Amino acid sequence: MHDQEPITRTLVADDDRLDFLPKHLGLANLMVGQNLFPAYLDQLSDDYKGGYWEFYELSNGGWYMAPRGEQRYRTQWLGNYYEGEMSADAAGITASLFALCELANSTQADALINAYHLLREYAIEHPEWEQIGQAID
Repeated sequence: MHDQEPITRTLVADDDRLDFLPKHLGLANLMVGQNLFPAYLDQLSDDYKGGYWEFYELSNGGWYMAPRGEQRYRTQWLGNYYEGEMSADAAGITASLFALCELANSTQADALINAYHLLREYAIEHPEWEQIGQAID
């Protein structure tokens, strides 16, 4: 039995930001998708007031977006009675999982379905998995 390497993330460089969303969402889903990620965080947290989002690519082929900064977000999801607090990174992962799930369900695009599962694999290894998992459950 071999131990799996942990999944790592890489911050997308400023020069590559313009290509990030078209690469991962496709042009057909770009307009809806780019607004969906922050919209989910807006639903999750009254603390979210907009701002600059970082883009991350994962060593397993996944990706996500998260608001920049060290702010912590009080979060709640009425659909499952979750309430908690999480870092900007964990809140971004959570919003990304919700957004990818919606996009995958509405488009049935294999790339988006796969992106959801790859991000979830990373989220399971995240130090705040307990909060992320409760929010998306």
